[in-house]
Amino acid sequence: MQIIKLALSKHPYSIIVGNQHIQGLGVLIKKLNIGDHAYIITNPLIRKQHGNKIDIALKKSNFRIRYALVKDAETSKSIGTASRIIRDIAAYDKKKRIFIIALGGGVIGDLAGFIASIYKRGVPYIQIPTTLLAQVDSSIGGKTAIDLAAGKNLVGAFYQPKLVFSDISLLHTLGLRQLRNGLAEIIKYAVIKDRVLFNYLEKKYQDILSLGPSALEFTVARCSLIKARIVKRDEKEEKGIRTILNFGHTIGHAIEAAQGYHGYNHGEAVSLGMLCACDIGESLGLTGRETTQRIERLITAVGLPTIIRKIPCKKIIEAHFHDKKFIGKKNRMVLITAIGKTKIKDNIPLATIRKALKKRS
Repeated sequence: MQIIKLALSKHPYSIIVGNQHIQGLGVLIKKLNIGDHAYIITNPLIRKQHGNKIDIALKKSNFRIRYALVKDAETSKSIGTASRIIRDIAAYDKKKRIFIIALGGGVIGDLAGFIASIYKRGVPYIQIPTTLLAQVDSSIGGKTAIDLAAGKNLVGAFYQPKLVFSDISLLHTLGLRQLRNGLAEIIKYAVIKDRVLFNYLEKKYQDILSLGPSALEFTVARCSLIKARIVKRDEKEEKGIRTILNFGHTIGHAIEAAQGYHGYNHGEAVSLGMLCACDIGESLGLTGRETTQRIERLITAVGLPTIIRKIPCKKIIEAHFHDKKFIGKKNRMVLITAIGKTKIKDNIPLATIRKALKKRS
């Protein structure tokens, strides 16, 4: 088991990465002294797959448990779903010290964290990510949000969890598409910050896809450490340091919004966004062709898409205007100059973006 400290000045917490450590979960939470009633937000499939193990671990430490179930879809990150759950929490929360547990992937983590941030102006919550993408990325850093029809994550807050508990044994119920979804974010971390990790992925991506425990634990811990270091330096994305985590996400989020969150999953959209960012970087003279080709080879080998299908370029362009990184009317993108090196570029011409989208269509 590895313990990574996210040493924020006001809200520090630990990211625990291990294998088959669920039985110790109750003891860890007890030490946090955040309450005695666990309100667990998850979806029906995850409750069926993992709920019994979580129940046993928590009840051993005398926690009371209540579940709220949501659909296993991006559409659960909505005002309607959040409102329904908040009403249920309010009805349950009488003479109790509650805390919220996000048990699931990125959708559950974003939704549960958002609810925790606004209920009673903030109650404690814990992330127990059950997808590879959530373990390496979305469970860490305190970004919480719900979606609007206009775009993804437009309503949200920075609100840090009290603990992130990443047990790689929870990943064994994932299908190949979900593992690839997580690998897209892992590739992102390697591209923006870690050439050694990129070299490792070129050789070991198949071990991750086949759920090799040593490859999984190494990769989850390495990405968690990268993100923890970035978040520590720029918790609320006020210094431009944390912005590099959005590599591939400007176009990726636009693809998701343009298709109404049906079709490409987040990792698939981000893989396309990364390649578009590389193509834009090439057009601007920042990214070498050989760098783009190397990234594309790895994305292809993993089984992620390299071509945008059945989404008009115009719809993606329209959706990209809702990106939260825009400064007024000026767009902002994270581009790369080499593996492990980034450059943030503002006001990229629309003609350059269209060219990249058409190349990938």
